[in-house]
Amino acid sequence: MSSPSVTRRHVFLGSLAAAAASKVQAQESEIRVAFIGTGGRGGSLIRSTLAQPAAKVMAVCDLKGDRLDRAATTTARDKPKTTRDWKEVLSMADVDAVYIATPCDLHVEMAIAALEAGKHVYCEKPIGIQPAEIGRLLEVARKSSKVFVTGQQMRSLTYRAALVEKIREGLLGEVMMVKAQRHSSDDLNHQGGSSDWFFDARRSGDVLVEQSVHNLDQINWLIGSRPAFASGFGGVMKWKDQPPGRTSMDGYTLSYEYANGVKVSYTNVFFHPAGLPGGGAYTYIYGTKGALDCDSCLFYPEGRGAQPIEAAKKPQPAENMNEKHVEAFLNQIRGKGKAPAGIEEGATGALTAILGREAIYNKRVMRWVDLGVNI
Repeated sequence: MSSPSVTRRHVFLGSLAAAAASKVQAQESEIRVAFIGTGGRGGSLIRSTLAQPAAKVMAVCDLKGDRLDRAATTTARDKPKTTRDWKEVLSMADVDAVYIATPCDLHVEMAIAALEAGKHVYCEKPIGIQPAEIGRLLEVARKSSKVFVTGQQMRSLTYRAALVEKIREGLLGEVMMVKAQRHSSDDLNHQGGSSDWFFDARRSGDVLVEQSVHNLDQINWLIGSRPAFASGFGGVMKWKDQPPGRTSMDGYTLSYEYANGVKVSYTNVFFHPAGLPGGGAYTYIYGTKGALDCDSCLFYPEGRGAQPIEAAKKPQPAENMNEKHVEAFLNQIRGKGKAPAGIEEGATGALTAILGREAIYNKRVMRWVDLGVNI
């Protein structure tokens, strides 16, 4: 028979274990989420969220039946509500956070409504496609106590963060110029599930705002500034009226002068042959001490015969930036750290792209102050 002292000791230790378990559970408290838009980006967000601990999908919403059915199947574990009405999702008291992955022209309206309904918000990029609406969202998000994260997932790459730190420490000396591009050998699928809005610049903000916001946001982050001026030229050069009624560009060149004096040259085309060297996306940063290839993480010092130096180590296997970004969103809701792309980063990235678009459309140098948004 156990002695009373041993019994009491076991009870005491058991109580400590229970308290520790309770503390862990509190740290990983369940977050109830919903998805508005379940296409390509929405589907990826669903998979990334299901991979996180203590996240439960309460609702999935999409206007397209095939996408809604697919989302319901993917999230069957949680038996979510399915609906085509996004406002119904926001009225659900048992939803803590919403992901917005709809066509770009709907982002601001939905994000503002979600914040006003008391929901945490993960809004896909770009957060908006016109300066005035971004200004309205900024005002609402700043006044809200809820977490707002924008889907600029590249900010969750640890090796990129390491490069930013190296640049701040003076690896490049004084940063002078950036040369970057995003070149593809083909256009987006003309019959794809998003072709009904992607090629309509009034809905997507044009390809510059819908896609290159990622690349331009990276430049903002790496050099720690935003543009003061932009100029550029572009249009539909190859894929004329493909698909019919197309208004989004298939190629353009941009030049920016940043508030800190850095000059940026950026190009984006959808007709770079696959066999032609120099395709894909890259970002080169030039400083007084040398140049940095931000994709290989190699720094090339000044001086004839100088050998490249590894500035940061890329994780192997490659990081899943989507899962890391979602994890940061859920952790911030739990009070654990701050996600790397909030409302200011989302607004600055979108406005950087919009400034370039307006310079191309108007064929004149555009100033940041012309946008009329205070960040």
